[in-house]
Amino acid sequence: MIRIFTLAYIKIYILSSFVVLSASQDSKAQSATGSLTGHVLADGQPLPTASVVLIEIKNGKATDTTGYFNITNIQPGTYTLKAAAIGYSSFSRKVTIQAGRTTNVQIKLQQDVTKLNDVVVTGTLKPVSRAESPVPVEVYTPKYFQKNPSPSLFESIGMVNGVRPQMNCNVCNTGDIHINGMEGPYTMILIDGMPIVSALSTVYGLSGIPMSMVERIEVVKGPGSSLYGSEAMGGLVNVITKNPVNAPLVSADIYGTTWGEYNVDAALKIKAGNAQGLAGISYFNYQHPRDNNKDGFTDVTVQNRVSVFNKWSFRRKENRQASIAARYVYEDRWGGDMRWNKSWRGSDSIYGESIYTKRVEAIGMYQLPVKEKILLQVSYNRHEQDSYYGFTPYKAQQHVGFAQVYWDKKLGKNHDLLTGASYRYTWYDDNTPGTLSEDGKVNMPAKTPLPGVFVQDEWALAGKHKLLLGYRYDYDKYHGSIHSPRIAYKWSPDTDNTLRASFGTGFRVVNLFTEDHAALTGSRQVVIAEALKPEKSYNANLNYVLKIPMNNAFLNLDATGFYSYFTNKITGDFDTDPNKIIYDNLRGHAVSRGVSVNVDASFAFPLKILAGFTYLDVFQVDEDAAGIPQRSRQVYAPEWAGTFTIGYSFPHNFGIDLTGNWNGPMRLPVQHNDFRPDYSPWFLLANVQITKKFAKRWEVYGGVKNLLNYVPKYALMRAFDPFDKYVNDPVNNPNGYTFDTEYNYAPLQGARGFLGMRFNLYQ
Repeated sequence: MIRIFTLAYIKIYILSSFVVLSASQDSKAQSATGSLTGHVLADGQPLPTASVVLIEIKNGKATDTTGYFNITNIQPGTYTLKAAAIGYSSFSRKVTIQAGRTTNVQIKLQQDVTKLNDVVVTGTLKPVSRAESPVPVEVYTPKYFQKNPSPSLFESIGMVNGVRPQMNCNVCNTGDIHINGMEGPYTMILIDGMPIVSALSTVYGLSGIPMSMVERIEVVKGPGSSLYGSEAMGGLVNVITKNPVNAPLVSADIYGTTWGEYNVDAALKIKAGNAQGLAGISYFNYQHPRDNNKDGFTDVTVQNRVSVFNKWSFRRKENRQASIAARYVYEDRWGGDMRWNKSWRGSDSIYGESIYTKRVEAIGMYQLPVKEKILLQVSYNRHEQDSYYGFTPYKAQQHVGFAQVYWDKKLGKNHDLLTGASYRYTWYDDNTPGTLSEDGKVNMPAKTPLPGVFVQDEWALAGKHKLLLGYRYDYDKYHGSIHSPRIAYKWSPDTDNTLRASFGTGFRVVNLFTEDHAALTGSRQVVIAEALKPEKSYNANLNYVLKIPMNNAFLNLDATGFYSYFTNKITGDFDTDPNKIIYDNLRGHAVSRGVSVNVDASFAFPLKILAGFTYLDVFQVDEDAAGIPQRSRQVYAPEWAGTFTIGYSFPHNFGIDLTGNWNGPMRLPVQHNDFRPDYSPWFLLANVQITKKFAKRWEVYGGVKNLLNYVPKYALMRAFDPFDKYVNDPVNNPNGYTFDTEYNYAPLQGARGFLGMRFNLYQ
């Protein structure tokens, strides 16, 4: 018995000694290594799913929802720490790991608005890496536009090279968006890929899109008719709204200017079962009329605008997509004689242009519960307009319904097929002769159904090559069958070089209201010389992207050459008669061609530069009354234009941004024997902003808009006689000048300061 206990004791002693020895060895092993912990932040907020790696040993982790990471069991030494996340500039630094110690670091990533890894949808109607897209797509996030805060998309989009917000009226300040010199009707504005903003709302609906609802903006310069149909001849601006799942719990952006302009954007995230929603409001108010140029008229319209939106995303089996969104916009704006008030609305005594706008939008997307990836998109918008231009009334209503279903199918390893059908129905009515019967006795609202089908195939060739073939067929009840083919090619010989080429056709069914807005100011009469045919064009683009990594900097060069040839183009004739705008089919041809270059430079020190320029040659050749071809340059299309954004970060979370856009001479609409120049001068609109970021939640910013205080020398013609009551005066008006509001190329607002605050609270 004693022997048994003795043997047992010896075994227990040996076992316990082995355990203690092993623990001691493990402890020594652990004390011989170190660990690395920290947080990854972006704009003061935690950045989840960022990758943090020690390059030499290929050991790393992804950050959690709080931006935290922890890497253990690292041998002592000096390593290269690299952090990266999609949509952000990568970060690298040296870190030293000591035995038995934990090294803590804080990593700050900067958002990169030109990152080639961004996922885009506009070029091909399906999510694809921007680097892999055969169609060049530019991507801009709200962070980019916050470098020069503006109350609406219409103003913000001017920060994009080659895209110009053009005011069509010096009194009411309404306008449209030009891409590569082509007028607003050639630019399609999409919200989540659907044509929400078109026709009537192309002129009046843009100012109601708040930046608080925007996730990113994708810009395609060049025709997109093979996928999107009519109106997509010059380019596309696709506003991608925020996904409630990724949105902050609470966000707010509030600012005011020294002119008395006030803007509020706020949003709240909501959860309800399997759904998550985002509710928001945008409010802009300006109630202090100014007349700095002393012509008796307001320099900028008095405005009161509110936009309310709500979007819901639903969690479904197998991650199928489902979302619904709605938005309501109301705007009351007026401009005119400084003595004007609403009691003079519609009178011929004191001139004013008063516009009431009501707008409702609904958008839905649903992925069918089948094995194949089939998506259904639907949208509806109602736009009501109640306006007076002096004593000229304009009452209009528009309904646009849109439905689209498409099938996204991968065929083998090399083919990516997309095919679908769409139907758009537009109902439009107003108080003008445009919606009356030929005898002028019966009101006949315009009803325009536009069905279409499309097919597209992305064909991967030998790894470095990709070919896209697309075709769309539309049927218009007046113009019959319309065919829109396109072909695009991408070649990437290595990761630093990408070449893209495309060729296609475009078409546009002319919308009379979009063409004749200038007449509604009361200054000109519209004349339709004959039945207007659809516009048709042939288009070619060549794009080259070059990435240049250097020791202390990174350059990204993006250059595009474009050419469009129009066999028919509807352009207003402002020259034949100063009191008329004459619209007719083109008896000749029109050309839009040029080169656009963007340069993005990031440096090892906290400096970032994004700059670009565009050269344009936009003209048409039309026969005069004698049949002789006459060449004329497009109005409001500067031969040279460009933008720049220069940002620098200082210690203690201070940053400064200098932004601006410059324009060379552009042709302007003038009257016979006009004393005003035919072309505008060179001019620069520059802005500066200083930002202070505070820990994790909020920041304050302030600066000066139009830093150089540039204001056009000429604006209104005969502002003292806006109703043209005294134009027939050979002594005081020998040239027969009439009241004119279309001669404009830059805002009449001079320098003004601004101050604001942003707040973001994440869960």
